[in-house]
Amino acid sequence: MESLAGQFLIASPSILDPNFHRAVVFVTAHSDEGAVGVILNRRSDATVGDAVPQLGSVTDLTDAVFVGGPVNPEGVAVLAEFHDPDQAGVVVIEDIGFVALDDALEEGAPELERTRVFAGVAGWGPDQLEDELERDDWIIERADLDDIFTEDPDGLWSAVLRRKGGEYELVSRMPVDPSLN
Repeated sequence: MESLAGQFLIASPSILDPNFHRAVVFVTAHSDEGAVGVILNRRSDATVGDAVPQLGSVTDLTDAVFVGGPVNPEGVAVLAEFHDPDQAGVVVIEDIGFVALDDALEEGAPELERTRVFAGVAGWGPDQLEDELERDDWIIERADLDDIFTEDPDGLWSAVLRRKGGEYELVSRMPVDPSLN
């Protein structure tokens, strides 16, 4: 399978796992060894200032920390839009990548446009994501860079499906709990 790095995985309505129900995952790495990404629409109640105040040189301390996924929930990653992608610790696509936190904390942050702080990541072992895709657990969509840093993460799942159109537009209108319909 071709690498899905830089793509969105949109949870199908059949995913009931609370970690991934209505999730939009930005895939940041994908190979034969597995895949890693961050959930873009799981804002936590914690701010960067509350959780990781040492990141004040990298991002706004009043920004929310997002739950990137259930893997390594104590780990922190900063996804950013770089003025110069060569300054990224890891480039995902175009000028979007991860801040090399050790370097940024020691030497000062590179010049960044937008940032998002994540606690934890979403991860898949070898062939695990491929199996989930075969079961139609995920809908693949081209990443829209503005969606990565959206001001409305709660509406992201519906917005991306609506934009995809066709049958997905209908899916985007499904209530969170269809039994209440």
